[in-house]
Amino acid sequence: MRTALATNILSPIWSAAPSAAAIAAELSRVRAEGALVISAPVFVELSAIPGLNVQTVRKALAETAIAIDFDLEEDVWMLAAASFAAHAIRRRQSGGGSPKRLLPDFVIASHALLQADRLMTRDAKRYSQDFPTLRLI
Repeated sequence: MRTALATNILSPIWSAAPSAAAIAAELSRVRAEGALVISAPVFVELSAIPGLNVQTVRKALAETAIAIDFDLEEDVWMLAAASFAAHAIRRRQSGGGSPKRLLPDFVIASHALLQADRLMTRDAKRYSQDFPTLRLI
C-alpha cells in the first residue's frame, strides 16, 4: 500500500500545531500499512513553512522514510489539467466566479490517484468532488 500525503498532514506536525499529536498517531497507523510518499508540489509547499527550508525538509523526509516523487509523469499533468478545467467550469456555472481551489491541489490528487494507492489529507471533502475514485484517508 502506497499512501500519498497532502501538505496538511505534515505541516501541522512540523509546526507543532495543536492537532499534531492526533495527526502523528494516524500517520503512524498509515505508515504501518505501507510506504509514504509526497509529490513535488507538497515538497515545495512544505519548504515554505516558517523555520524550514529545502534542506531541512529534505532531511526530515529522509529521516522519516517519506519518499518524494519529483518526476511526475505526463498522465498526472493531463489528469490535473482535465480536473482543474472541469472544476473551473462548474465554479463559473454555479455563479461562484473563478476557480476557488489552487492548481497544486489538482496535481497532488492526480499524483495520488495515478502513482499511489490513496491520499491522506485533512480535507477529504476538497478532493472528493473532483476526484471521486481517489481513495481518501
